[in-house]
Amino acid sequence: MSVEVTLLGVRHHGPGSARAVAAALERLRPDAVLVEGPPEAEPILGLAAAKDMVPPVALLAHAADDPARAAFWPYAEFSPEWVAIRHAVDHGVPLQFIDLPAGHYFAEGGDGGVEEEDAGLPRDPIARLAEAAGHDDPERWWEDVVEHRRPADGEDALAPFAAVAEAMAVLREDGRASLRDRQREACMRGRIRAARRAGHRRIAVVCGAFHVPALAETPTVAQDRALLAGLPKKVRTEITWVPWTHRRLSQLSGYGAGIVSPGWYHHLHRTDGDPLPGWLTRAAGLLRAEDHPVSSAHVIEAVRLARALAGLRGRPLAGLTETLDAVRAVMCEGSDVALALVRDRLVVGDALGSVPEDAPAVPLQRDLARLQRTLRLKPAPEPRDLDLDLRRETDAARSRLLHRLRLLGVDWGVPVRSQVASTGTFRESWRLCWQPEFAVRIAEAAQWGTTVERAAVGKAVGTARAAAELAELTGLVETCLVADLAEALPAVMRVLADLAALDTDVAHLARALPALVRALRYGDVRGTDHGSLGEVAGGLADRIRVGLPPACTGLDAAGAAVMRAHLDEVHGAIGLLGGGDGLADRWAGTLGSLARREPTGGPATGVPGLLRGRAVRLLLDDGRLDPAEAGRRLGLVLSTASSPADAAGWVEGFLSGGGTLLLHDPRLLGLLDAWLTGVPAAVFTDLLPLLRRTFATLEAGVRHTVGSRVAAGPLDSGDAEPSGEAAEVDLARAGAALPVVALLLGLPADAAPGAGSVPVPVPVPEAGSGAAPASAPASGRPRIPRQAQGRDT
Repeated sequence: MSVEVTLLGVRHHGPGSARAVAAALERLRPDAVLVEGPPEAEPILGLAAAKDMVPPVALLAHAADDPARAAFWPYAEFSPEWVAIRHAVDHGVPLQFIDLPAGHYFAEGGDGGVEEEDAGLPRDPIARLAEAAGHDDPERWWEDVVEHRRPADGEDALAPFAAVAEAMAVLREDGRASLRDRQREACMRGRIRAARRAGHRRIAVVCGAFHVPALAETPTVAQDRALLAGLPKKVRTEITWVPWTHRRLSQLSGYGAGIVSPGWYHHLHRTDGDPLPGWLTRAAGLLRAEDHPVSSAHVIEAVRLARALAGLRGRPLAGLTETLDAVRAVMCEGSDVALALVRDRLVVGDALGSVPEDAPAVPLQRDLARLQRTLRLKPAPEPRDLDLDLRRETDAARSRLLHRLRLLGVDWGVPVRSQVASTGTFRESWRLCWQPEFAVRIAEAAQWGTTVERAAVGKAVGTARAAAELAELTGLVETCLVADLAEALPAVMRVLADLAALDTDVAHLARALPALVRALRYGDVRGTDHGSLGEVAGGLADRIRVGLPPACTGLDAAGAAVMRAHLDEVHGAIGLLGGGDGLADRWAGTLGSLARREPTGGPATGVPGLLRGRAVRLLLDDGRLDPAEAGRRLGLVLSTASSPADAAGWVEGFLSGGGTLLLHDPRLLGLLDAWLTGVPAAVFTDLLPLLRRTFATLEAGVRHTVGSRVAAGPLDSGDAEPSGEAAEVDLARAGAALPVVALLLGLPADAAPGAGSVPVPVPVPEAGSGAAPASAPASGRPRIPRQAQGRDT
């Protein structure tokens, strides 16, 4: 009895090829279907007929002992291989995958979904065919001859495959192919021989068109075995179905992926007849949903224009290029911004497939799916923002899940700045976006545990034991607290305490402290136990306090800039820790010691001016230094006894917290102005970049006001009170505003005098007090004191 083997050469993920394969299989009615794919997938191919198996989906294979070695075989609804799979499953026909097993690729550390590239043979033979046909765009040529082609009535369904096979045979006349391609083709021929021996008489083989000439040849079994003899021994491989996305199909990775328009191809596959009107109608609906004025008349004109462009360009049917040109000209009024929306949503698309629940999966994946259902967090490929209120039980559980997944390397959610007007620590904002690659990371994380919580605990402990830097450990502690991994904290804290005791680098300690303090701050909201964490944080703070002055001595400009950042972070962290045990007072003493360490025998003998000025400013802002004393120190550092470079650094550190104090204390501004005008011209040129950087960090309003005051005339560098009209208050105008001020402050209505009564004067603070003056500026409008502007009043 004769055996008929029909080779159906296709282009992966092509709607025209998919339609042709469906028609050919209906005509052939094969008793066995062989598809190019990993043989390890055969036990789970029957799931393709499940009700909840919705493409795009992908086969995920990975080495059993190393899930990081993984590969995907994605399939869309318009993939010829998927059409062949569904035909075999729906008709009860034996289905086999005949490509090289993925275990061989994983044994040599390769990617089972990417073919080897050979310098002497183009990776895409379609480009060579298009070039031979006189076309410079392979994609457009292939669309015209295959994807947009509709078979005529009575046409032989196998004719397109015969034409493609003939073209590929010409391309391979030189016999050149990569070793990996020859090995794959030898494996395919072996599986075809096995199907013949099994008694099948009508065998349909669906494979890449490039392989058809090689599969049509009949080398001996010994020759094929010789090719396969050089393969490494297979490793044990696990495989399953995972959801995929159209957007992921458009990226050049995986087996046969890299198509630029999956959404367009999906529409071509789904549409009988002319696909143009339906697709442009969808484009119009999308633009209207985004508030673009698009009507049915626009759709009609866009269809006409696309067809006219196709005729002018000699194309049998308007392709994607003509369609997008029509959308830009008619619907988007020439705007590429609106067209980008159409490209993103329709040409590519965000379709996400689904797989049956009984598909093989690691226990960790099943636990994650359960949590997603329980917490109503559905995976979606399009980014979306999620605001959480940690005071609610469900939101707190969602936060724990997202933090645990991030610890496992699954960045489904990424923290973002909250869109809600709240500064409370109970608020969290996330941006969620599910990626198909997370399936690999979940399989890789399964080594740590069978549930998300157990895996996160195991990963935290393993990471702590392998940590080499203190900052890495403190960040891990913070993650353990926000993820509520109480079981992992004791082990992590032991490693942290041991490493902190051995680390003497103040910079390392300074990088570690802020994360610990943040963890303490958020612990109260989440209800986590962090008693031991407070002890470690306090010990770190004291060690930083003792070691900071020596560590700041003799630094160059770059080292001083880095240390200033650490100084600010530690100062903020100690402020959050509180001063119940006298830590705040001890820290203030350290800042005072830092501010007094002036260089006496050259720059290497003291603390750089940048750090001394910053220490003075921090003490001033905390109310531990009198403004007059701060002015005195500024006057000393700006004297002729100090080097201009050191003085400029001191000023930069002093003003880095904001320049409004120059407006409130004319004495400071006068001292600074007098110093600047006295700097020699040659030295001033060297200082100019530093001075420009310093004043560029000030608020725009502060820079403008300082410039106006300097331009108005000489400044008094002594202790002077405001004089002239600026010091006087128009009591009548101030009284008119007092009822509004009382309303803003929540005071009783009778607290403010009536319109005809004598207004209560607004007190004017003395110059140099550091408080914002409440006197009216030159415009005569009263200014609300700074203390009255806070949200807590």
